[in-house]
Amino acid sequence: MSVNLQKGQKISLDKEAGGALSRITMGLGWDVAKSKGFFGFGGGKGDPVDLDASVVMFDEANRPIDVVWFRQLKSRDGSVVHTGDNRTGAGDGDDEQINVDLNAVPANVKALVFTVNSFTGQNFSTVENAYCRIVNAGNQQEIARYDLSVQGSHTAQIMAKLYRHSGEWKMHAIGENGSGRTFDDLMPLIVPHV
Repeated sequence: MSVNLQKGQKISLDKEAGGALSRITMGLGWDVAKSKGFFGFGGGKGDPVDLDASVVMFDEANRPIDVVWFRQLKSRDGSVVHTGDNRTGAGDGDDEQINVDLNAVPANVKALVFTVNSFTGQNFSTVENAYCRIVNAGNQQEIARYDLSVQGSHTAQIMAKLYRHSGEWKMHAIGENGSGRTFDDLMPLIVPHV
């Protein structure tokens, strides 16, 4: 059964999955918010919103050592793979996915920080039903879900962190809002969470 995470909550992925995990998928989904139309009634879908999922890999010294995003779909070591860029949010289910082979993540990687940015610059008031989720890639069972639909004037968010602790992988739902079109704009906000 999937855990609905609250901002700041931490869980053990292995415990929630019912055993040691080897591969996970981080899924990001969103829909374009319906426009309100004249006097707040009617209206259709708004303009497409290009949200981008990224993951920054940090070492024990809290230094970023690699990043996976729409311009680099695979980590240099091959343990993290982005499945591709969705520029509209159209369709059901996950709009973007990042696959992580936990057993192949190099030992010097302490944390993986997942972010979402509005590359087109619209703020989060233009999206609805936004979420990130962690799925056990071995059996496609959802382990945890974090609701990102905190509509507001931010254009980016630090979604969550996966980190090693006492020999197991844990997840921390961060949910810190920020601004910027790419993960790089969020780096000053990300580092304190590592």
